[in-house]
Amino acid sequence: MMITLRKAIKQDALRLSILYQQVYIKTYATEGITHEFANFVYNKFSVEAIEKTIEEHDAVIVACYKDNPVGVAEIVYNSQCPIRNVTAPELGKLYVLDWFFGKGIGYGLLNEVEKELIDKGYKELWLWVYIKNKRAISFCEKQKFECIGNAFFQMEVNSYENHVMLKTL
Repeated sequence: MMITLRKAIKQDALRLSILYQQVYIKTYATEGITHEFANFVYNKFSVEAIEKTIEEHDAVIVACYKDNPVGVAEIVYNSQCPIRNVTAPELGKLYVLDWFFGKGIGYGLLNEVEKELIDKGYKELWLWVYIKNKRAISFCEKQKFECIGNAFFQMEVNSYENHVMLKTL
């Protein structure tokens, strides 16, 4: 299976919006679609929000099969780590469609992120991972991320416990 990696362009926003929503719902909607969950997904993964991220940050990498997005990684530069209280790049997204799991796409995206950060002189990368997402935790541990503590992701009313993981580049 031939997978290509490239920087996202504005024309990708609609397809990435659907990809983000699909992966997020499958991963986090363990109790169905609550109102706050629906509001979050609708606003956070709107075409306009993704276009803005692509245009302003140039930090979205897309994995494509037959030129169709199947995975995505997003770097959030100068992000405040909730555990160590330092500012460092955050891996804000590493999403792969279910049908493409186990094909090295997540690894390829992470490798591209790490190369970009190393080229820019960064020494570490951190991320949040939902404590119930065992597959993602296992992937991160295999990629040499270490859990440095737990923090809560706040939606509207509810908060969700996450591991905060760090990798030295």
